[in-house]
Amino acid sequence: MSFAPDDQAAVRAVLESVRREGDRALFRHSAEFDGVALEGVRVGSEEIERAADVLPGPLASALDMASDNIRAFAERQLAQLRDFEAEIRPGVLCGQRIVPIERVGVYVPAGRHPLFSSLLMAAVPARVAGVAEIAVCSPPVAAGSVHPLILAAAGRLGLGEVYRIGGVQAIGALAFGTESVRRVDKIVGPGNRFVAMAKKAVFGAVGIDLIAGPSEILIVADETADPGLVAADLLAQAEHDADAEAVLVTDSERLAALVLGEVNSRLPALATCAVAEESLRRKGLIVLVNDLDEAVAVSNRKAPEHLELHIKDADAWAPRFLHYGSAFIGPGAADSLADYAAGINHTLPTAGSARFSSGLSVRDFLKVQTTLRVDDKGLAEIGQAARLMAEAEGLAGHAASLAARIGR
Repeated sequence: MSFAPDDQAAVRAVLESVRREGDRALFRHSAEFDGVALEGVRVGSEEIERAADVLPGPLASALDMASDNIRAFAERQLAQLRDFEAEIRPGVLCGQRIVPIERVGVYVPAGRHPLFSSLLMAAVPARVAGVAEIAVCSPPVAAGSVHPLILAAAGRLGLGEVYRIGGVQAIGALAFGTESVRRVDKIVGPGNRFVAMAKKAVFGAVGIDLIAGPSEILIVADETADPGLVAADLLAQAEHDADAEAVLVTDSERLAALVLGEVNSRLPALATCAVAEESLRRKGLIVLVNDLDEAVAVSNRKAPEHLELHIKDADAWAPRFLHYGSAFIGPGAADSLADYAAGINHTLPTAGSARFSSGLSVRDFLKVQTTLRVDDKGLAEIGQAARLMAEAEGLAGHAASLAARIGR
């Protein structure tokens, strides 16, 4: 994901003002960028509880179900990570400890849409990991405060530290701290390109999850696919924003024509028609390939954020697809299910970064610490080899440290 130099300079200027001026900069930038005159940045506990209490019952139940599923999946992931100590050679014991990050900041976008689902995707795995403190930042969009749906989600999750600040200034507050916001150890959560630039700029002062670009889907489909389902999923992706990428890869000209017809017939009825139409015009694509082998090659080169397989024998083909954020195998596995209630995370690598990175998970909230214990037998096993290597590198102090033990 590339950023214009002028935009990068503007982001750095906002971050620096927050670092130097603290709350005063937060108030000024909130008025400048959000049109909101803030007197304080923290949302009171009563306001959070009130938003949770008035959430309609069916939506509250849906949110709770989604949280339970995300939690169950995160717990399964956590179960794969264990403390251990192993005797690598006689008397040489190497170990690892899995410990949670102490304090995490979660950014929740609320520009065109209040993405309260993103709060679930970050906060629930963080809690499963054992993170002690979670600070939430979201732009002031509703009567000068955080959107009620985001507050309600925070309330349902038992999160009491919520700030009505957004954009670059929110990332600065989490990274550097202000009079009202204590700095965090890591920042997670999606945002617009300015938020992405800010996260990239503060990396090193704090940890970050990933630099997410515009959302994308690549659907591989053959003649057995349901053109209506394929079209619906392409439109669901396109409505994210004008830069979203919706791509169909197929070896069937007939299916391509049917999907195009379905898209054109469904688009006008979509409430988000204007955005979806612009996205499809700019980034929408149908790729005709000779066979599914070629489709696999196209997908692996693209390394899409979301990969859907609407093909015969999808389970058999799935292992050949190597690079993606999440894969949705078979017609029932809609990307939109994972966006909300399936349990897997929807914060995923974009722009080809799935070749080398992963989506948000419980692992993002953990540190792996290593330990070493060596007795006399272990020193006899490895001490001389280590000393010889230190001398070969010209690090006399290292060699002397080892020699002192070997000769003890």
